[in-house]
Amino acid sequence: MSNTNITRRQFVQRTAAFGAVSAIGFPRLIRAQGLNEKLQVGFIAAGGQAGSHTGAAHGEGCQCIAFAEVDKTRWGGVLEKEGWGQAKGYTDWRKVFENHGKELDVVFVATPDHSHFAPTMTAVSMGIHCYTEKPLTWSVREAQLLAAAYAKNPKVVTQQGNQGHAGNGWRLAYEYIKAGAVGEIKEFHTWTNRPVWPQGGGRPEGSDPVPETLDWDAWIGPAAMRPYKKGVYHSFNWRGFVDFGSGALGDMACHTTDGIYSIMDPGYAATAEPYIMTGPVTDMWPAGMIVKSTYRAKDGRPGFKTFWYEGNDGTGKPLMPEPPEELAMRGRPVNLPRTGNLIYGTKGKMLVEGDYWERVRLLPLERQREFGEPETLLERSPGHHKEFFMACRGEKPREFSQSNFAYSGPMTANIQLGNLCARAGKKLELNEAGEITNDPAINDLAWREPRAGWGPLEMKV
Repeated sequence: MSNTNITRRQFVQRTAAFGAVSAIGFPRLIRAQGLNEKLQVGFIAAGGQAGSHTGAAHGEGCQCIAFAEVDKTRWGGVLEKEGWGQAKGYTDWRKVFENHGKELDVVFVATPDHSHFAPTMTAVSMGIHCYTEKPLTWSVREAQLLAAAYAKNPKVVTQQGNQGHAGNGWRLAYEYIKAGAVGEIKEFHTWTNRPVWPQGGGRPEGSDPVPETLDWDAWIGPAAMRPYKKGVYHSFNWRGFVDFGSGALGDMACHTTDGIYSIMDPGYAATAEPYIMTGPVTDMWPAGMIVKSTYRAKDGRPGFKTFWYEGNDGTGKPLMPEPPEELAMRGRPVNLPRTGNLIYGTKGKMLVEGDYWERVRLLPLERQREFGEPETLLERSPGHHKEFFMACRGEKPREFSQSNFAYSGPMTANIQLGNLCARAGKKLELNEAGEITNDPAINDLAWREPRAGWGPLEMKV
């Protein structure tokens, strides 16, 4: 879109200033019950995780005008919703912006990881509010660029789909830590029960006929073209393949490590290294790994370390930290939950259970009873989708959408640094701008040039 074109929002703002509205060329602006009453939304993906977004938008009274879904068997995720039957459907996300960009208020992106960046950057650059699933991007550099685009386009509301960020768990942990319950933080240990899809293998051979209902070219998008294989990539197992997914780290760390970034506000990691790997990164991510990162001292607090555990050790044993002795009850050891965090401080420890920081406990439990509930310091969220819609409608400032790209961009970049050091097979050292300094050539791995035609349609950074 050139600078001479105006968006729907700009049109409304300009005409309102003159006290009159012209419908010439903008028939969708005039509705039976008033101007701009409903947010006009588009979806990049309509099946799978996108269903939570179509449902939320429909429940908020939004009007879907267009969507893109590479698999036509999933189009019902939009078209079967009451009042949305006239939405225009495409298999190619670019058509949504080319044909409807001036009409859209909001876009939701819920494609596989590798194709998050281009439609998200396009939306933000066109002045369209954007909600993008986690991980925000497939690569480190893409995340940094979206953070820059958010800063460059100050009227755009954004949100990453790490739904637990709206929960109370990390807020409670924050309040315990700020109250001094565990002292200064030394280490975070985070583990997951993922992957629950194949990892650790090589590239599959051969090909299968592409179903008539699937646009394989659009599914591949910015990645290098490869043959279709039935049940191998679409619609779920793509997560284990380097070209398309981000493995367990990309899938779950935006949930389980979210509290680390919320509480510590760490900036970019100083180092990231593949502490343990069951094998090298090939066409797929390894079956298991532990990533160690270090973070600098900041704003009066000391530096700290993080450890990420995923998969198994090659024998089927899950990679997890050892349970702390404080978790024992009446002399009997208690197993850790299958996903969670252990926080080690100078004065104590904290156990966080669940992907979304659902339960927060000081260890030992006597310490919990002794300390009591901390003072409430943080506002609670009305809900992850709710805060996004409230900011889009102007009921709240855009920062009310709290996993906005100023937050989730650097967070995702740090998470993808774990995958980057795994691909490089070595420890990475970074400066405060997030640039790799000990082997600058690895910065090339932090970015992938999109396949011709599949990059952003616009990029304002």
